[in-house]
Amino acid sequence: MSAALEEYCGSIFWNASYLESPDPDLTICVERTVLVWLPLAFLWLCAPWHFTTLSAKAPLSKLYISKQVVSGLLFLTAIAELALTLAEDYGPSSDSSAQKHPAVLYTNPVLFAVSWIVVMLCQESVRRRPRAVDSGSLFVFWLLQVLCAVFQFQTLLRDALNKEEIADLPRFCLFYISYGLQLIAWVLSAIADVSPEVKRISQMNPEARATFLSRITFNWFNSMVIKGYKRPLVQEDMWDLNEKDSSQAICQGFEDIMAIELKKARSSLQKKRNKPKTKDGHQNGLAKGVSQDVLVMETGKKKEKKKKKKKKDSESEYPNSWLVPTIAKTFKGVLLESAFFKLIQDLLSFASPQLLKLMISFTQDKSSHAWTGYLYAVLLLVVAFLQSVILQQYFQRCFILGMKVRTALMAAVYKKALVVSNDSRKESTAGEIVNLMSADAQRFNDVTNFIHLLWSCPLQIALAIAFLWIELGPSVLAGLLVMVLMVPINGWLATKSRSFQMENMKFKDKRMKIVNDILNGIKVLKYYAWESSFEAQVQEIREQELKVMRKFAYLSSVSTFIFSCAPAIVSLATFAVFVSVSPDNILDAEKAFTSISLFNILRFPLAMLPQLISIMVQTAVSKKRLEKFLSGDDLDTMAIARDDSHSAAVSMTDGTYAWERETEPVLKNVSLDIKPGRLVAVVGAVGSGKTSLISALLGELHSLKGRINIKGSVAFVPQQAWIQNATLKDNVLFGSDVNEERYRSVVEGCALGPDLDLLPGRDQTEIGEKGINLSGGQKQRVSLARAVYSSADVYFLDDPLSAVDSHVGKHLFERVIGPKGLLKDKTRILVTHGISFLPYVDEIVVLVNGVVSEVGSYDGLRASKGAFSEFLETYGKDESSNANANKASAQESDFEQIDMLPEGLEPQADGSPEDIVSSTLKRENSLRHSQRHSKQNGSVSLRKNSSVRSKKDSGDKKGQRLIEKEAMETGRVKFSVYLQYLRSMGWCLVTWSFLFYFIQNVAIIGQNVWLSDWTDDSVEYFNTTYPNHIRDTRIGVFGALGVAQGFLVFLGTILLADGSISASRTLHTSLLSNILKVPMMFFDTTPSGRIVNRFAKDIFTVDEMIPMSFRSWILCLLGVLGTLFVICLATPIFTAVVVPMAVIYYFVQRFYVATSRQLRRLDSVSRSPIYSHFGETVSGLSVIRAYGHQQRFLKQNEDTIDQNLKSVYPWIVSNRWLAMRLESLGNLVVFFSALFAVISRDSLNSGLVGLSISYALNVTQTLNWLVRMTSELETNIVAVERVREYVEIKNEAPWITTNHPPDDWPTDGNIHFENYKVRYRPELELILHGITCDIQSTEKIGLVGRTGKSSLTNCLFRIIEASEGQILVDGIDISTLGLHDLRSRLTIIPQDPVLFSGTLRMNLDPFEKSSDEEIWTVLELAHLKDYVRGLPTGLQHEVSEGGENLSVGQRQLLCLARALLRKSRILILDEATAAVDLETDDLIQNTIRTEFSHCTVLTIAHRLNTILDSSRKETNESQKTIYRRKHASNNSLPFSM
Repeated sequence: MSAALEEYCGSIFWNASYLESPDPDLTICVERTVLVWLPLAFLWLCAPWHFTTLSAKAPLSKLYISKQVVSGLLFLTAIAELALTLAEDYGPSSDSSAQKHPAVLYTNPVLFAVSWIVVMLCQESVRRRPRAVDSGSLFVFWLLQVLCAVFQFQTLLRDALNKEEIADLPRFCLFYISYGLQLIAWVLSAIADVSPEVKRISQMNPEARATFLSRITFNWFNSMVIKGYKRPLVQEDMWDLNEKDSSQAICQGFEDIMAIELKKARSSLQKKRNKPKTKDGHQNGLAKGVSQDVLVMETGKKKEKKKKKKKKDSESEYPNSWLVPTIAKTFKGVLLESAFFKLIQDLLSFASPQLLKLMISFTQDKSSHAWTGYLYAVLLLVVAFLQSVILQQYFQRCFILGMKVRTALMAAVYKKALVVSNDSRKESTAGEIVNLMSADAQRFNDVTNFIHLLWSCPLQIALAIAFLWIELGPSVLAGLLVMVLMVPINGWLATKSRSFQMENMKFKDKRMKIVNDILNGIKVLKYYAWESSFEAQVQEIREQELKVMRKFAYLSSVSTFIFSCAPAIVSLATFAVFVSVSPDNILDAEKAFTSISLFNILRFPLAMLPQLISIMVQTAVSKKRLEKFLSGDDLDTMAIARDDSHSAAVSMTDGTYAWERETEPVLKNVSLDIKPGRLVAVVGAVGSGKTSLISALLGELHSLKGRINIKGSVAFVPQQAWIQNATLKDNVLFGSDVNEERYRSVVEGCALGPDLDLLPGRDQTEIGEKGINLSGGQKQRVSLARAVYSSADVYFLDDPLSAVDSHVGKHLFERVIGPKGLLKDKTRILVTHGISFLPYVDEIVVLVNGVVSEVGSYDGLRASKGAFSEFLETYGKDESSNANANKASAQESDFEQIDMLPEGLEPQADGSPEDIVSSTLKRENSLRHSQRHSKQNGSVSLRKNSSVRSKKDSGDKKGQRLIEKEAMETGRVKFSVYLQYLRSMGWCLVTWSFLFYFIQNVAIIGQNVWLSDWTDDSVEYFNTTYPNHIRDTRIGVFGALGVAQGFLVFLGTILLADGSISASRTLHTSLLSNILKVPMMFFDTTPSGRIVNRFAKDIFTVDEMIPMSFRSWILCLLGVLGTLFVICLATPIFTAVVVPMAVIYYFVQRFYVATSRQLRRLDSVSRSPIYSHFGETVSGLSVIRAYGHQQRFLKQNEDTIDQNLKSVYPWIVSNRWLAMRLESLGNLVVFFSALFAVISRDSLNSGLVGLSISYALNVTQTLNWLVRMTSELETNIVAVERVREYVEIKNEAPWITTNHPPDDWPTDGNIHFENYKVRYRPELELILHGITCDIQSTEKIGLVGRTGKSSLTNCLFRIIEASEGQILVDGIDISTLGLHDLRSRLTIIPQDPVLFSGTLRMNLDPFEKSSDEEIWTVLELAHLKDYVRGLPTGLQHEVSEGGENLSVGQRQLLCLARALLRKSRILILDEATAAVDLETDDLIQNTIRTEFSHCTVLTIAHRLNTILDSSRKETNESQKTIYRRKHASNNSLPFSM
């Protein structure tokens, strides 16, 4: 080989003596062959890839022309050189006898000429590639070319200087000309060639114009970092996404592949099913019949469900294992790229220890030339730099991949939720589906970041062992054995701590459930003065939680102990075995420090593997859940035909429908034909299938047989209005175009005019989640307006008139629904309970138990004396009491809007208005109490609690929003917050633990210095036997220092754990006790989610995240300081470099933390709209489907996700930006420590060199971690800040004061208002304008009127404090008493029957003051005794959240029982019977008449019969006057009522 090359070059190829001088050089032959071929080979390899993209024409730029000119000139130099050689050999002046030039002088110019043409073609293809600004491969080629030519450059110069003349002038000149051109070409290749299109894009996204250099160093991100440092970033500062990163692009690819994979999975499942398989009988979905003993049925059903579940899971009745292949195929490009980078990075990481070995042998061998040392130092720098670049590219790709996977899954879940059928829908609640989006998709995001470690960890372990074997031989196995033993110990610790965490989650859930209950029922807690009982309950659970947390913390400190001892024990085992095996084995510096840096590499994969396995296990669970949901059945879109040739607008032929596949049908053999333009009423008792009929017509039910045809478009008004969190106008328009005239007539018709006047921003008022700032009636009217505005052909109106007052209902019927209304030409199907409307409809359909019993006109049906006349009787009573009022109000054309008397179906005071499907499923699953009295009015949906309403009614003049935007802290976290956290930990614990950590660090340094001293023995005892006693001392001290580190860390960690637990306790206690003491006003203006967040997320951060990041931060800080100390110890000159590097480090870190923290906050702020929009969609599914707006909602979901990605993407890049900068700093530390070691090698021993460089090699990671931890600590400490914000809210008046009322107060129950004025907040109008009245003992007073009734009761309980005047109860001014003293002596039966989760007994008597006998007595009086007796657990019966497992009537009766138990002299009934059918209402009235005859009773009501017993009525008409009439007849009431 070398002979052939020598003939080719015409000179000698290799001469080792060239390198053995202090002034080394390479032979000319090497420079002309190897160094020429290397860069050109790279170019030829990359060229084909360039030529694949020769596409469209692109404009010529100056930069492009300059590049091509330079390449052209290079081509000419190559031709010139070839011509020169030819001329010299064969030209006229050539000497034919002289020896010809060697072949190399012919081939090289030809190679170059061809290569320059290839370069020109490559540059042309870059210009034509869409949106390309430069080429990375060309940049690298020019760089290699310039570097390789440097050797020839210096050889030619050196020759000329030595001989003092230039031997071959023409070639000399040509070489330097072409070298100059290559330098220019290299510089040009690093500049971006920006086309006008790219320029346009790059204004919104600077990444578009980033060059290769900028891309690998992430320099293009600088502008964002600088902006973030100058001022806190906001959402508007976020750049646009790259097209390939937008959710639309991601989802498109994912969905296409998912469809194919799902199809495969389904067919394989089908095959599996078709295999004959014995199965036990047909599964009976428990018929959802009605049962007297409801609760037994509930438990039975649960068992049944469990059985079903087991069965289902064992069969795995859904297509599985298609999700991972789908993800892999969708993102295979990114996966392969990142795998390639990971492989190179793994291999490079083993180069540093080898270089370290060479470096140490260089310092030991004093005869070696200085230049070798410098070469090693530079190589260390280059290898480290390459490693950094490649590692960052790998991480960038992994994190982007994680982000894309999460996005694809979120969008897929959203899309699925829009089309999912009721069967699949029942499997998972709305909360669970939101969880699929948040938790499970996030889990996939996390696992994709680490996916390559699955093959990379074993590879790293194998390589490390191989290199160690080369160093130390078989004694490596001792160290390895120790490492392998660590794995099961770590595994055991992990499973143990997992079980602790599970236990902890249980307590957390339990605690959050009570906190949720407290927030939902805070009003009742305040009315009854029960706060302290609930506070005690929460605290008790919290203590158990902290107990488990302490166990967990101690356990993790054991694992920290093991982890910190591990490296010491491993190296101890290896070295001890190595020196003991044979006396010839002497530990020298090379072996010791190379092995230590190899062991350091080993630590990472060994620590990661167990973690990786546990992450995989968790992801497998998520995978199952996602697969199950995404492969569920869709709604049958073909269930409803759209045949326009039909004569009927809506027709159903022989339809039998069920809610789910395996349940009893709810509609049986129903046939309907409705002609276009008719108004059809659907009537029937509660539970007779009216809502089911509407749902069937909308295609929401499972069709067992029959056909449905609908002509034209559909609009739907559900029974429970579904309101979006948007402006009122947007709610009405619902995505349609604005037509002002139509809009105005709709608002007018739906009686929204007066409401708009009350709202602060008229129709631009933002409506809170679930319509929180509208009353029930207003919501219903907005919902109706939405339908009317959509001007569809067919209208399905599911009892829209029930939630509004009777004469508002009349108005709506006249102006909108009825024969003269806005919809008079449309087909309308109206479900109603209102008998007064029936004479005006074209046709009436009577449903009984899911069967159509009669169809006909009002008069016809009345005469037939069938089910219809029975229905009339049931509802007639109810209506007659309102009849007179109706007549009166009908005469007044100018009606007034009154608080709503609701009589809807699903009693959900503050619950989510779920869509029909879920509420009906719930209703069917829960207890159908209503059919026990078949002749009773339906249960009734409750009006919003009045405080929120009246607050709104008071017409916020400032126009501020009801719900203030959550304050997002910006900028740096104040130091006081850290101090507060440390203070709550306890200074003593903090100081001690820091001290232990510090001593541990000293021990580490001591151990390593001892090792470097040990290695010097190899020089001292060279060629002599190594004395045993010295060997034993060395091993002993080394081991002792290692174990000492472990114990010190263990102690430090345990003390820190104790501290953090006491901090958790302090912060939670102060948060809870303060939240219970804040005024009611706060709860009205703060969404409960925000408060729950403090108790859930922020307390979780304080419990778990802060202690971890605090500990890691201390360890990292000490680690970095220790490293710098050791390097300075070895080479004192290093101190000169430390200061400037520290300054740079500080700035990089400050810049990064400011930006990163704000990006994190933006991420979490922009993430919540995704989930709330999703939750909203799920609850309004049937409405969205009915209007056919799925596409619009999908698009909105994509936009919300994109908004979030806009802050996630920069956050990912900011981490890479930081890592790149820090790793460069770390690489410089390595370089300088090596460089100074070379400079001062005469004064250094090899042990210290090894020590300082092996330390430096570790510093990059530690530096990186330090910044990460600083930023994480800053991000997490925000939780303390947020908790503190709620701890400092102003409290209401003290609960107990020195001024105690007598024990039996109030004895008579006289109430005296004196010029009493009240406003909700200081800046608002008065709501009660100077009320003066006397209420005598035992009087029964009825309060009626539009507004201010509930405010009056709130004043009695001092929920609102007076702004003027006073209230005297039995002569005592109530404002002088403590709130608990006052509230515990009054009794209220509130509007919403609020129950808490817990036992029945706890709900009646949380302080356990009463005996069981007393409780049974009040239950008897409340007509609940038989019911409770019938329960298996009696008084210990568990009430579910919000009392879901009791009917509304029963809840109301329980509230009555509560009041009876308190035996106070003043009773307030706040619309207490609004939710009860007439029969229950009678029971309550009788009880109140008899049991409270000796009390003063104030009743607020709408139904006149509830206040017919009162001795006087008082009307609050615009809250000024108070009418008093003894009632003679109803007519004496003012009629504007």
